[in-house]
Amino acid sequence: MSSVSWLLPVVFLIATLYLLFTGSFFWPLLGFIFLISLVGIRVIYQYEKAVLFRLGQFKGIKDPGLRYIIPIVEKLDKIDLRVVTVDVPSQEAITKDNVSVAVNAVLYFKVFDIKKSILEVEKFKFATTQLAQTTMRSVVGEVELDTLLSERKKVSEEIRKIVDEVTDKWGIDVTAVELKDINLPENMKRVIAHQAEAERDRRAVITRAKGELEASKTLKDAADNISKNPTALQLRLYQTMGEIASENNSTTIVTVPIEILRAFEAVKNKLKRK
Repeated sequence: MSSVSWLLPVVFLIATLYLLFTGSFFWPLLGFIFLISLVGIRVIYQYEKAVLFRLGQFKGIKDPGLRYIIPIVEKLDKIDLRVVTVDVPSQEAITKDNVSVAVNAVLYFKVFDIKKSILEVEKFKFATTQLAQTTMRSVVGEVELDTLLSERKKVSEEIRKIVDEVTDKWGIDVTAVELKDINLPENMKRVIAHQAEAERDRRAVITRAKGELEASKTLKDAADNISKNPTALQLRLYQTMGEIASENNSTTIVTVPIEILRAFEAVKNKLKRK
């Protein structure tokens, strides 16, 4: 039938030219019929395919290129095969822990079976968008607010799986769903801000405590080493004196040899024994 359709405008053209040159009075009528036949020319772009209906019945799929249909008798519905991006409007939802949020998303899908997309659903783009809205509200209602904020990609993937499972029957493949904005009530924003501030303070206290613990351990190890090695104590004393002397001050330091201190300590111990 397709080859016959292509021959129709050619036959009309030849007949019109013949009658025109022979002077027949019927050529205007045939010329008008020829012009009507030109209405059936269709162009299908590379990123499209088309469904052909003849007298309301499905007759096949047309690939990209120049196509001709019989006016009135045939109809060609073209479908874009590229990925379609749809902005899902903001939806009010209540999380599992009873927090009211407004969520919007971006939906990406493409048609993989144009026959199903035409015959199984009316206005597949509108139907897919509506399904994404209701699914988004349902999934958000099954998770807590903390999960929604911290695991956004996981929630988005859950929405995508549910929507894709339904639209697969329509010949539509949902490639991605991305949650774009999650708007919280003002009082909840303040609560989250206070919670974040308290968490930062807690971490700061823990960090300071760990630092003090490590410093005390280091000081204890240094004291043990110095007590076991009197020479190290003397060297540390000289080092401290050098640091003080390098500064511009009027401090006077009087050093006492450690042997004298030990002699005093020995005398003190003898007196205690007596």
